[in-house]
Amino acid sequence: MAVIHRTTMQPTKMELLGAWLPTRPWYAAGAGGPLPVRAGGFRLDDPEGEVGIEFMVVTDGTGPDAVAHHVPLTYRAHPLPGAEHALVGTSEHGVLGRRWVYDGAHDPVLAERLYALLDGRAEPQDQTATDAPDLTVAVVPLTPDGTGADVELVRVEEGPDHTDVVVRRPGAPAPLVLRVRRVLRSDGDGGTADGGTARVTGEWQRPDGTTARGTYATAFTELAASTDFTA
Repeated sequence: MAVIHRTTMQPTKMELLGAWLPTRPWYAAGAGGPLPVRAGGFRLDDPEGEVGIEFMVVTDGTGPDAVAHHVPLTYRAHPLPGAEHALVGTSEHGVLGRRWVYDGAHDPVLAERLYALLDGRAEPQDQTATDAPDLTVAVVPLTPDGTGADVELVRVEEGPDHTDVVVRRPGAPAPLVLRVRRVLRSDGDGGTADGGTARVTGEWQRPDGTTARGTYATAFTELAASTDFTA
């Protein structure tokens, strides 16, 4: 169980993201815009207690045209070998000391925990409270074609408004694509446009204070994706 500390981070998460997000092709504001604004999200626990996992939503400003972006993050006490390209930055945590903050889509621990969530073995947690399930997050689970065991991260592919995290499941006939949506759209509990039926949906706050709901991530087999594209 992850413990939420009431403390400081220097630089803050928003300051780190303010420098990193404009380097992403899917970030609508681009360079020179305002700092992103926290708008929602949830956490997942690492059973080993080593890696902090957060699925954060931010908006690129506070105006009526602000776009909501999904930014999964992982927090580590030491650098993740081979993941220099995915480093968002480092920050001094008031309790835990230096933390290495990564784009979580490239972190194998986040990939395994997202799969566990879709497999019914993980429970979404509140962003700001310890041991408090987030009941606003809904999951349409995967069909049971794997073994329920951990998965291996195979590769990560960047799309124009999403990131595909490809994992291998023991006993499954084809790799699984965990598609992390980067640009969020208010689509209620829908979200099958990616070709997958398994999905995670959640809420976030619009700048005007109203609540939006949409799809954070979907999942489908790589074989199915290849078939769709060649049809």
